[in-house]
Parts: sequence; structure tokens; C-alpha cells
Amino acid sequence: MSTPRLSPLRGIALKLTAVFLFMIMASLIKAASDAVPPGQAVFFRSFFAIPVILAWLVWQGELATGLKVQSHWGHFWRGASGASAMVMGFAALGMLPLPEVTAIGYAAPLITVALAAWLLGERVRLFRWSMVGVGLIGVLIVLSPRLSMESDYERIAAFGAALALASAALRSLAQVYIRKLVQSETTSSIVFYFSLTCTLLSLLTVPFGWTVPPLPDTLMLIGAGLIGGVAQIFLTSAYRHATASLIAPFDYASMLFALIIGYAVFAEVPTAPMLIGAAVVISAGVAIIWRERQLGLQRGKARSLKSPHG
Repeated sequence: MSTPRLSPLRGIALKLTAVFLFMIMASLIKAASDAVPPGQAVFFRSFFAIPVILAWLVWQGELATGLKVQSHWGHFWRGASGASAMVMGFAALGMLPLPEVTAIGYAAPLITVALAAWLLGERVRLFRWSMVGVGLIGVLIVLSPRLSMESDYERIAAFGAALALASAALRSLAQVYIRKLVQSETTSSIVFYFSLTCTLLSLLTVPFGWTVPPLPDTLMLIGAGLIGGVAQIFLTSAYRHATASLIAPFDYASMLFALIIGYAVFAEVPTAPMLIGAAVVISAGVAIIWRERQLGLQRGKARSLKSPHG
């Protein structure tokens, strides 16, 4: 049986499609942010993704493995951290331009490096720590215009920026849980139980002001859930066709999509600090990915040289 990892171009195309769909999903959430609170938006995003994911599991013949669980608490904590990240991220979308929320979100993989070293005991060398520091400087550049807080608008924007950063940190924590889950759980089970856990946890926010949104907003929220489910499938499929180190940099295509959608749909004009900070963060992230790829190639070469001699 041939491995789908031999189709790198298909993997890249799937990854770019997933990134674009996630950005469309975020845009729909942002457009409906005045109609529903963030917790309710998380419910729509998670609940309506479930039938899409179930249909995909049936089509792939992975329904049995997708519903099988080894680490119940692992799935719960991954879902709890992911749901909390979504609540804060969706709230930030209602307060800040789409490209700015996207740029701040790039802090997530940098924070993951630190959390993996702290919680998982992963060895992090000086180069990666240096790039984490550079990336966080880029985040501070993005945040810098929000620190004055001289007017009500600026205070709201500053709070939104803080929420976006907290969302990035929680997404990093979710990634750490995923690194632990993949040791015992299938990809399909991680995808399914994430949506299920987020759906159930979002119901805890019902007492905090759920509303009956107008029909157009309801349709946008349902669309966000369906699109989010499809995007998750494309993302998962991308890693079946190409190595993670190859397609990881294409995450940063989300900035291009955010700039286009933000300007065309929400009339949001990017500022110089946002663009400069985003460029710094992206450069640091790509440098980490490139370095890890080089180390992986070196380790593979060392194993190939060693194997003939036992």
C-alpha cells in the first residue's frame, strides 16, 4: 500500500485550503459577534462541526477508532484548553481587526516551545529559545499601539489584544496536550472528541447571556461550524500527504487571507506596527521550522549511516 506522504504538492494544497477555510470561519464569527456572546459562538463552531467530522470518519472507515478513547482526561483537558482559547479568541475578534488578531495568534507556536520544555521535558536549544524571544518581540510590536488606553475605544482594543494573547497561550497549552495524546490516541479520536468536548463545555456559558440571534447571524454561525469541520478534515488530510516540516510554514498564509478579507469585508486597514510585528513573528516561526527540519535531516542521515553496521 503506497503512503500518501509521497504527494507533497497535494499536502500543501490541502494545508492552504484548510488555512483559508479557517479564516473564512473566523470572519463569519467576527461578523456575528454583535449578535451572540463568545461562548455561544463556540457552541455553533463546535456542534455543527460534529456531523461533518462523523461523516468523514464513516467515509474513511475510521468511525470505530474515532470513537475509541484511551485517555479520557487527556481529551477533556485538551478540549477545555481549546474551548477556553476559542472563547477568548472569538471575543477578541469582536474588538480588534481580523489581521491583528491573526498576528497576535502567531505567538501560539512560540509559546508551545516554552510549554513543551517546561511540561514535557523536551530539549530546547539556544537557537529555538532565541527565536522565541525574537518572536515575542514581534508580538510586543503588534501590541504596542494598544498600550496607551487614553480613550474608551483604546481600552476596549487593549482588552481585546489581551484576550487574543491569552487565546494564543491557551492554544499552546492545547498543543501540548495533543503531543501527549498522540502517544495513545488516534488522530480521528482527537479531532472528534475535541469538537464534542467544546460543545459540552460551551453549554456552561448559557447563564451568561445566550441570545436568539437574527436569521442571517444564525446562518453565519452554522456556516462557521460546518466550515470549521471541513477545515479540520483538510488540515488532518494535509499531514497524511506531506511532512509536518514541509507544510507548517503555510500556516502563515493566514495573514495574507486576513489582510484581504479584513480590507474587503470589514474595511480594516492594517497599521505599520501590525505589519512589522507580524513579519518579525513569522520570520521567527519559519526559522524554528527550518532549523527543526535541518536537525531532522541530520538525524535521518546519521541513522542511515549507522544502520549498515548494526
